[in-house]
Amino acid sequence: MNVTEFFRGNIYNASDHGGIADLNASSNLNKIISVLIIVILFITMVSLGCSMEVYKIKAHFFKPKGVAIALLAQFGIMPLTAFCLAKIQQMDPIKAVTVLLCGCCPGGSLSNIFSLALQGDLNLSIVMTTCSSFAALVLMPLLLYIYCRGFPGLEKAVPFADIMKALSLSLGACAIGIALNHYKPSYAAVIRKVGLSILVISSIILAILSSIAIKDTLWMALTAEIVRTAALMPLIGFMLGYGMSAICKMNSRCCRTISMEIGCQNIQLCFAILKVAFPPEAIGPMFLFPLIYMTFQCIEALLLALCFRCYQTIFKTPAEGKCHSCLHALVERS
Repeated sequence: MNVTEFFRGNIYNASDHGGIADLNASSNLNKIISVLIIVILFITMVSLGCSMEVYKIKAHFFKPKGVAIALLAQFGIMPLTAFCLAKIQQMDPIKAVTVLLCGCCPGGSLSNIFSLALQGDLNLSIVMTTCSSFAALVLMPLLLYIYCRGFPGLEKAVPFADIMKALSLSLGACAIGIALNHYKPSYAAVIRKVGLSILVISSIILAILSSIAIKDTLWMALTAEIVRTAALMPLIGFMLGYGMSAICKMNSRCCRTISMEIGCQNIQLCFAILKVAFPPEAIGPMFLFPLIYMTFQCIEALLLALCFRCYQTIFKTPAEGKCHSCLHALVERS
């Protein structure tokens, strides 16, 4: 079944939603937004690859406990959380597939920043983000197919081929970054700096153009169930990620790192898939769900970092040592 036909026939008709086909100001504007999203995804993944070093990857192959726990939690906790929230709130198919897509995404690069704010293991965080990105090539389509079966007919309407193309693009960009950092480390340093500037500028332009494109129907993406889901998903990820790693007897520094990795999804990838793989008239304003998710994700992560710093100040806790995985990486490098 064609994805546009499915969603039109089941959800977005003029009587129920006031003409969803009028959401987009022009086809040219949509093309510009799609190109910007692809550019942002490409720059993000290249920059992530430029932060990754081969010796760190090798070290975690020999001591894979932290990465294994993170992968299990990433592709176990978050997709299940998204499915449960969609089912409990009885979301319609387009909202359900958007939430599931976000939940099945790999970890995002924002987790690296928040791990640093929480004095986590930055090396472990970067390795986990990279490994989850590569694992997503197989696990993301598989999990989407499994969980979409909980919504009648939805698994036949999801454009898996286009999703695979977006995943391949992100992994290719990450591989380019890793290769550059390994063979031309001086270039990698420049790319990280320049890439950040381009990323910020592109993101601002994207936000402005997206607001113009759906200014009259933005309210459709800000319903109570969507806002509630966007607030609960990262919080559940942070809590269960920490709890699962603590149960597996990881030290507190690694627990904080894994917690951030699980709660922080790859929003750029989710944006790209929603905008490029799904027809605009089918996905409508729900392509903004990743932005709503990212807003709550950042707020909650910053509040957790603030609470952690306050706890350190009040109880004057001593500085923690490096994670075993990080120490092993340093030994391998030397």
